[in-house]
Amino acid sequence: MMTGADERTVQNGAMPARKAATTSADRGAAEPLEIVPLTPDRWDDFARLFDEGGDPKTCSCMFWRLRSKDWSLTNAGETREGMHRLVDEQRDPAPGLVAYRSGRVVGWVSVAPRDDYERLANSRVRPKLDDVPVWSILCFVVSKTARGEGLTHQLLDAAADYARAHGAPALEAYPVDAGDRRIPAAVGYTGLLSTFEAAGFDVVHRIDSPQATVQRVIVRRSIDP
Repeated sequence: MMTGADERTVQNGAMPARKAATTSADRGAAEPLEIVPLTPDRWDDFARLFDEGGDPKTCSCMFWRLRSKDWSLTNAGETREGMHRLVDEQRDPAPGLVAYRSGRVVGWVSVAPRDDYERLANSRVRPKLDDVPVWSILCFVVSKTARGEGLTHQLLDAAADYARAHGAPALEAYPVDAGDRRIPAAVGYTGLLSTFEAAGFDVVHRIDSPQATVQRVIVRRSIDP
């Protein structure tokens, strides 16, 4: 159950702002959440969020965008610069969405066509299941100051809205099936299965990896136009 505010505004230039449902317990608990594409003018906010520490600081959301051999040859500065270059290209779609509350950056979700993620496109562990041109959700980052407020649910909803606005026929993700266990953020950054199931995703493949310390799955959800 979400304990923070779940009112949000999603802006991507292609769809109207939308307000999600709020419970009486949540109403007025916090300022509305604004979720927008990562553009060059928001780069410093992205960097500030990822500089809070942990894996995000060294990865800068480039892990899935590089092949394994290329990733092994990079350092934190190079991955940061790689993402910066990607943002400066001003692609549409953007490489992901950033969330703000009261003007302060509090969250991130990486969402893009599956083929944009080079490691994923070449993965045998997370294989391409069919010819549907799915979009993939691969990473959530929530500020330490905003955890426990339901931001992951809201970021997931915003990612679905953004993909729909860009014509995606379906969404795919690779969450952890944690059961009743608590999962560290460094392991659960792709999201939890329960979060995706609550948003209407179905398990379509269970990932079998000898190196895995947790059970991961591939989930899918069709997107209505």
